[in-house]
Amino acid sequence: MSADIYDHDRSLVEEPPRHFAGMLKYLGPGFILSASIVGSGELIATTALGAEAGFVAMWVIIVSCLVKVFVQLEFGKHAIHSGETTFEALNQIPGPKFGKGNWATWLWLVMMLIKPLQVGGIIGGVGLVLNILIPSVPVWLWVCLAGPTVSLMIFRGKYRFIEKLSLVMIGLFALFTLACVIGVQYTDFAMTRGQIIEGLSFWNGIPLAAVGVAIAAFGITGVGGDEVMAYNYWLIEKGYAARTGPREETPEWNHRAKGWIRVMYWDAFLSMLVYTFMTVAFYLLGAAILHAQGLKPEGFDTVKTLSRMYTDSLGGWAEIAFLIGSFFVLFSTLFSALAAWSRLFSDAFSSVGWIDYHNPASRGRMIAILSFFFPALWAVLFFFFKDPVFMVLAGGAITAVILLLVVVGAVHFRYRRLPASLRPTVLYDIGFWISALSIVLLAALAVWKALVQYQSRG
Repeated sequence: MSADIYDHDRSLVEEPPRHFAGMLKYLGPGFILSASIVGSGELIATTALGAEAGFVAMWVIIVSCLVKVFVQLEFGKHAIHSGETTFEALNQIPGPKFGKGNWATWLWLVMMLIKPLQVGGIIGGVGLVLNILIPSVPVWLWVCLAGPTVSLMIFRGKYRFIEKLSLVMIGLFALFTLACVIGVQYTDFAMTRGQIIEGLSFWNGIPLAAVGVAIAAFGITGVGGDEVMAYNYWLIEKGYAARTGPREETPEWNHRAKGWIRVMYWDAFLSMLVYTFMTVAFYLLGAAILHAQGLKPEGFDTVKTLSRMYTDSLGGWAEIAFLIGSFFVLFSTLFSALAAWSRLFSDAFSSVGWIDYHNPASRGRMIAILSFFFPALWAVLFFFFKDPVFMVLAGGAITAVILLLVVVGAVHFRYRRLPASLRPTVLYDIGFWISALSIVLLAALAVWKALVQYQSRG
């Protein structure tokens, strides 16, 4: 595709593949999300919850991964049939406008003032991992090197490079984590059938002390608000919308739209299997090894504590392998988050009238600027707070709130913008509303937890 894929160019129209084998080369957008999800949510937040609560909260993690995907699908469908970027679409939600941007765009920009804490924890985690591998280089220097490195990888904004590197990084660490889950069964920390059943029992209460961690983990595991919003860019840049073509009230357009939406379903479903497997694996390791020994990942000892999941299951030799794997999984989050944020903020700035996202030169320039700005900001935040777990969980909490905005957008797309010819089945709508109501319930729990903490201090 030589034309700009963000334009509605009819020359890019292409028939969708009919069989699964033909769909394989069009998969990829969901796996970029997986690269982002696995690092912060799975390696840090999920294991922190496992260490805090033991097995009883495993169902929270599984539900988190499964239910939110329907909201992601609704955003993806809208991108395919309309060709609109995330904030082009959100900017059309009914409600007050302030300048060119509506309330949804401005609210997101305000909420994202807190979100950098999360990725600041990730870049700090990268520094901590590399410092353990090569102690002669201090943490601060590793962080200062990691920032410009990821900036140089992202600033040109090439989709294919982002997709391929994301797949490689999560694939390698997934294999190693599977080996550790198997290996723990041959140690004193072997998991029993009773513990697994306990973790799958919804009626088991979560310890009050772990409720806050559970809420943050729900917000950050599976697809979070920012991942759902970023999915549109990856679908557009992969060519789903361009191949569907500008909307036309014709049988041919309906056929193409349904076909490319079906490909998107497979992309989202298969990537969900990947990050759900990784999430459960990390949780089980945290519950089986860290919780059993009363270990909690905190501060500069976060990585050392997390490495116990591997050294206690496979032996001391596994620490080096864990550190190398941790570097890739954390760096993959840094990499994919920067790729997404540089697009999200550029698009939001376009919606409020500051740049023109549909002008390739303007878009490329802003993506390049933000690719260097954000890593510097993340590094500064880490140097100030110095606690990756706190930072990641704080970001997870605001991610849960951003999900509310995502739900509003998804409902608007489903019932106000979706062409009648693309309306889904009743079964799909049931899944969609379960997804939406689960997110609303999460927000209610977050408010309740905040009130409990406020009253306890009073």
